[in-house]
Amino acid sequence: MAVKIRLQRKGRKKKPFYHIVIADVRSPRDGKFIEKIGTYNPMTKPATIDLDRDKAFEWMEKGAQPTDTVRAILKFKGVLYKRHLMRGVRKGAFTEEKALEMWTDFVSKKEEKVATRFEESAQEKRDRLISIFGKAPEKETPVEEASVESSEETSVSSEEE
Repeated sequence: MAVKIRLQRKGRKKKPFYHIVIADVRSPRDGKFIEKIGTYNPMTKPATIDLDRDKAFEWMEKGAQPTDTVRAILKFKGVLYKRHLMRGVRKGAFTEEKALEMWTDFVSKKEEKVATRFEESAQEKRDRLISIFGKAPEKETPVEEASVESSEETSVSSEEE
């Protein structure tokens, strides 16, 4: 049985959203799948990728073949790098602890880059809104219900005394 790691399209017309799934080659694109390991939203800036790296790595080790787009996602998330390091461990190039340390360093640096991209994107959006409206829109802060309830309880207890 040949297994692929591929994208399963969701969302509506011109608003794609994808699930990253493990599926049999013979099943249709949006049909039956074995396991869902993540999501990919190309509509956000930068694209949002939520992936279970460990499951993706396990399936790659079992022989699952990623499609071209999923291969790019796995490379971006560091799954292919982890596979490369584990191959080095099997060959005796370095220890497993060293390989995992190298991988966690890679992942943490990558996550920092993505976080700065999100911040830059949000800043660009704020700057654009300022140029259009002359001021930045105020963020609505949701009122926490728990704090409101606790303040009501204290006012009721103080009235009883």
